[in-house]
Amino acid sequence: MNICVVGTGYVGLVTGAVFADLGNEVVCVDRDQAKIDALRAGKIPIYEPGLEEMVARNVADRRLSFTTDLAAAVRRSVIVFITVGTPPREDGKTDLAAVESVARGIAEAMETYTVIVNKSTVPVGTGEFVREVIEQHQQRPVRFDVVSNPEFLREGSAIEDTLRPDRIVIGAPTQQVAMSLLELYAPLERPMIITDVPSAEMIKYASNAILATRISFMNAVANICEVAGADVTQVMKGVGLDSRIGAAFLQAGLGYGGSCFPKDTDSLIQTAATLGYDFGLLRAVVEVNRDRSAHFVGMMARGLGRLDNRVIAVLGLAFKPNTDDMREAKSIEIVTRLLDAGATVRAYDPVAMDNARKILPPLVEYTDSPYAAAEGADAVALVTEWNEFKLLNLERLRSVMRRPVIFDGRNLWEPERMRRLGFAYHSIGRRPVSPA
Repeated sequence: MNICVVGTGYVGLVTGAVFADLGNEVVCVDRDQAKIDALRAGKIPIYEPGLEEMVARNVADRRLSFTTDLAAAVRRSVIVFITVGTPPREDGKTDLAAVESVARGIAEAMETYTVIVNKSTVPVGTGEFVREVIEQHQQRPVRFDVVSNPEFLREGSAIEDTLRPDRIVIGAPTQQVAMSLLELYAPLERPMIITDVPSAEMIKYASNAILATRISFMNAVANICEVAGADVTQVMKGVGLDSRIGAAFLQAGLGYGGSCFPKDTDSLIQTAATLGYDFGLLRAVVEVNRDRSAHFVGMMARGLGRLDNRVIAVLGLAFKPNTDDMREAKSIEIVTRLLDAGATVRAYDPVAMDNARKILPPLVEYTDSPYAAAEGADAVALVTEWNEFKLLNLERLRSVMRRPVIFDGRNLWEPERMRRLGFAYHSIGRRPVSPA
């Protein structure tokens, strides 16, 4: 099947590579000539395990190609996926400018019946919006249909999530139109649900909102545990073993970040308001999440007595492990608050430091290892739970620090072990411990 994927970010590049790997002829389109040139040269603009090898394999087999020519790509394809960015506006609503621009380009290029698939995360009603844009800008009447096919991939495991998703959601105007997508996804042999277009759009937002709610709920519980002397990790285990609840997304920590949860929760709140509903529950979820960085820095200020003239080693900058994505990363606010309080910040991340340099204040010092970051430090602050940090030589880490104090924003280590190793250890929703 000839497929066009418009947009070469996380969703577009992974989608294009996987469909090509399944034997389809895929052309990925982006208006950024430099990005297309880099992809043609085998340079992947994002860090995603397994993606570089998959792209290289399918480019070599001539099933995957890259271009800036949207019109030519549309004309050779029977299905066109829209996977461009939908960033939040200042008021929290979703900016659909890129989606509108692509829809206009598709309309001007179409010559035969085409299925246009919204894979970008978009508010309910966007399918109808795309249909109207295409109808208004067609050079001559050409039949088409608009389908919603939301993605549910996680950065860091995007290939696995695309090949083995929990479910494939297809929102189509008719069963006949849905069959085009069913045929495309059939090789994956995964559960598929066919809905109308607005319901498919709503499924994506509702899914992310529920997951964000679970995270904020457990972080609110962690705040109570810190005051009551309870252990939030034990609470989480006891709650998660309930078959009605499950353990996923109940880990207390610094809250959610990245390119999806923050903007999707804000967008759903704004969409609800536009439709006349005050989504107070979700507003509370966002407020709890917004407070996490301040809560963590406050913990450091109390543990160290003050932050001015302290040297803090920050381990982990990306918003989550196995990605170099800095969008809505908790490290941004934490580092900024530490610098504003007069602290010196030394930072290390296995893959995200190049992206971090573009975003974080210039006063941050970057190092080539966690031990170099901790050299002479008054404290270590763990922000992103990379596997590399789970395997740290903690005796070596303590030996290079000026003061053996650790603030663990992801509850990576066990308090009793840290006490035995000689650390003053502060974590989320658990009692702080002093060195043995």
